[in-house]
Amino acid sequence: MLQRTKNVLIAGLSTLIIFSLPAQAVTPSPQMIEQFKQLPASEQQRIAQQYGIDPSILGSSSKTQTISAPSVIEPRKVVNTVVDQSEDEVLNQATKTEAKTEAVETKKEKQLQRFGYDLFAGEPTTFAPVSDVPVPSKYMVGPGDTLNVQLYGKNSKEFTLTINREGVIQFPDLGPISLNGLTFAEVREVLKRRIDESMIGIQASITMGELRSIRIFIAGDAYKPGSYTVSSLSTITQALFVSGGINDIGSLRNIQLKRSGKTVGTLDLYDLLMRGDASGDKRLQSGDVVFVPPSGSTVGVKGEIRRPAIYELKNNETMADVLAMASGLNPGAYPKASTVERYVRNASKTVISVDLTTSKGLKTKVHNGDLLSVKSASSRVDNAITIAGAVIRPGQYQWHENLKVADLLPSIWGDLTITADLDYALLVREVNQRGDIDVFHVEIGRAISQPQSIANIALSPRDRLLVFDYDDRSELLAPILKKLKGQVKFGQPEKVVTINGNVRFAGQYPLTSNADIKDLVIAAGGLKEKLEYTLLVREKNNRGDIEVEKVSLESVTANPSALQTSQRIKLKHRDTLFVFDYSDRSELLEPVIKKLKNQSRKGEAANVVSILGNVRFPGEYPLTKSADIQELLLAAGGLTEGAYTLTAELTRQNISAELGVEFVHKQLNLQDVLLKKQGANIVLQSRDTVTIRTLPSWQEAQWVTLKGEVKFPGTYSIQHGESLKQVLDRAGGLTEDAAPKSSVFLRKSIQRKEQVEISKLSDQLRRDIAARALTKDGAVIGFADSQLMLKELENVKTVGRLVIDINAVNMGIEAANINLETEDELYVPAKNQIVSVMGEVQFPSTHRFKEGITFDQYLLMAGGPRKRADDDRAYIIKADGSVAMENESHWFSNSNQIEPGDTIIVPLDTEYKDNLTLWQQVTTIIYNSAIAVAAVATL
Repeated sequence: MLQRTKNVLIAGLSTLIIFSLPAQAVTPSPQMIEQFKQLPASEQQRIAQQYGIDPSILGSSSKTQTISAPSVIEPRKVVNTVVDQSEDEVLNQATKTEAKTEAVETKKEKQLQRFGYDLFAGEPTTFAPVSDVPVPSKYMVGPGDTLNVQLYGKNSKEFTLTINREGVIQFPDLGPISLNGLTFAEVREVLKRRIDESMIGIQASITMGELRSIRIFIAGDAYKPGSYTVSSLSTITQALFVSGGINDIGSLRNIQLKRSGKTVGTLDLYDLLMRGDASGDKRLQSGDVVFVPPSGSTVGVKGEIRRPAIYELKNNETMADVLAMASGLNPGAYPKASTVERYVRNASKTVISVDLTTSKGLKTKVHNGDLLSVKSASSRVDNAITIAGAVIRPGQYQWHENLKVADLLPSIWGDLTITADLDYALLVREVNQRGDIDVFHVEIGRAISQPQSIANIALSPRDRLLVFDYDDRSELLAPILKKLKGQVKFGQPEKVVTINGNVRFAGQYPLTSNADIKDLVIAAGGLKEKLEYTLLVREKNNRGDIEVEKVSLESVTANPSALQTSQRIKLKHRDTLFVFDYSDRSELLEPVIKKLKNQSRKGEAANVVSILGNVRFPGEYPLTKSADIQELLLAAGGLTEGAYTLTAELTRQNISAELGVEFVHKQLNLQDVLLKKQGANIVLQSRDTVTIRTLPSWQEAQWVTLKGEVKFPGTYSIQHGESLKQVLDRAGGLTEDAAPKSSVFLRKSIQRKEQVEISKLSDQLRRDIAARALTKDGAVIGFADSQLMLKELENVKTVGRLVIDINAVNMGIEAANINLETEDELYVPAKNQIVSVMGEVQFPSTHRFKEGITFDQYLLMAGGPRKRADDDRAYIIKADGSVAMENESHWFSNSNQIEPGDTIIVPLDTEYKDNLTLWQQVTTIIYNSAIAVAAVATL
């Protein structure tokens, strides 16, 4: 049975496939689908693959298939044939200002799109008619339409009736009924009336079934002109959608509907797009032609309008009509200065100004190719006050008459930040139409707390109030300083002053009206600490020559209200204030000194004086007006410790054309100068030099250190020429456990000298190695080995040991005693009963001292000399730091020469291998230093 079913199914499918090849779609019958479902899954798959049938079609007959209208429009394929240059590239290629402007405007014009064409931004994918649309009651039925009639009541029946070519339907039991020239609503009335007359107790429901298709033609500048099959309900716009719309040169305002060779309708798509008026969108009939003529005149609109685009003209439109098509102006537009670019008869362009705020401008006729440009209004706010900086609510506020600072910022706690500077704020005011500014100082704290005071300044339109804090003010000041420098005209100075030195925020500040020294110090955040010396540097001519004036800043800032007007120092353009503290001031003064020397153009002496000797900051200083000895001492930071105050020396250079330069030395009573006695102070001249002497026998604090086995170890102050014996007596002498012969005496000057000698030796060895490499024997030591040895030598740290005989010092032998220097150190170790053997022995070691043990016996205790040892040149480093050599004494046979604390050194035999010569020199230095360090470490 299964085989028979299989054969029948295969035969049926084969027949269906053969006869359905020309068809566009294949739909298997329900009987075939039921037989296919009875087959096994593997057999279903094989049959489907063999005959190219989708198994899901044959296996889903029980499900309701959803039929949707075909997609007839897809986005057009955009091909960029012209690549526009970016605005930056256009600007880079244009070197002149006019060319840049024209390039930007041209680019903006190219970016304008033609209005309405994006409505048809697609192309047709199929020519199948769209039929799943509601049917209006005024639809005129015709041949090919079908009617669905459902009868219910006594009997229930359903009929699908097709209107034939004569406009007649064949209604069962009623006969033929003519529907020629009737609308759908009239058809329903006619059929219901006939049914009511002929069938008692029967009611009817009449709906439209399949609609007929009509053949139309789309011609002209359509995107894809040709013949299309569309629904009988289609209109002109629907036909345009099916054909993909209109191409780039087609008209949107004169689309014509032609029927039987005559124009029966015209569609203006602007009515539909701008006003929603579809009255011109007529319904199509079979054989109609939709003709799209070329576009007419056009106008471009750009700038501050709502919908910039290129619009098509039709009936001599005016500027008002163009603005209406562009949906009007933006809020930021300035229509009074609009322009129109227009082509004239000589094939050139001209620009016409149009005032779109007047009726005359709005009635201006538009020509083909015009480009209307609506300019933007200024972004500047005319009646606003701007507040920025250390405020709670920065921004712009409305200005009105008699508006003052306290009106905008009524509360210190509520309107200013916690770090706001209450003494210094700036009011920036525009003084002319060019935007030049003046700057005013505002005491913001006083203005808020005392609204009736003069600090509460009245504000003007476009004023900017800048409130500073104590953290940083450079960010707010930068644009003000830039503007002040930029608005300087030829021959005028910059309205900028500078303050450097001992203030919180050194740098440049705007010169406010009637500003004095006090205002500048407040602007810089005040002083860091107590001030000492202040100079005001001022330009005195257009060449930039300067003069220097000493300022008493303490009197200016202490009680400024008590000062008379004549005492206040008013600031001028480009003044620089130097506020010095107790640190080095040479860096700040260097440019001033250099400028004073350079501006001496006629051979006159530079306005510079010098002070030397026992002052805190010796050097050169500017010569201020009426400067005297006392002012120069103040400039130099005062006297240092040890200065001789009875007298000082003034050296003056008298310059004359006949005698040249004559040096005159004058003694000053420095004590009278310091006490400000009349006649003691002398007014200085250019190139004067004051020398402050040092007290006789003055010395800085000097000290030495005693450690180890002394009764009272510690640090002792010494005077010039004091000896070691005297300091030891002051320290109570040595203890009973002291080992005087093992004492180590260190001196800083010797340590520095030894370090210099090691550096010299290292350089000499490096030169010797390089020179030997150039001899005929060549180098006998590798480069890496020599560099390693030299590095070891350079890393040796000297200790500066001086060999002394403490026993002789204690006995009062004058030849053994030495005078001390500052930072000398004496280490007296305890008795040490050991003897060390180092160098080229089998086992370098340390042994307990025994009376009567000889040198050779100590060598045997260390295993004896090695093969490479030079035992003939062995030596002993004594406990006191001295060295005993064999060729200088015969202590090798005398056992009493070995003493506690001694170190036996057996050097390397340099003749055993020549390249070890360097090692011998290096190790000798290392051994000697190590012995001293080891002696100190045992304390």
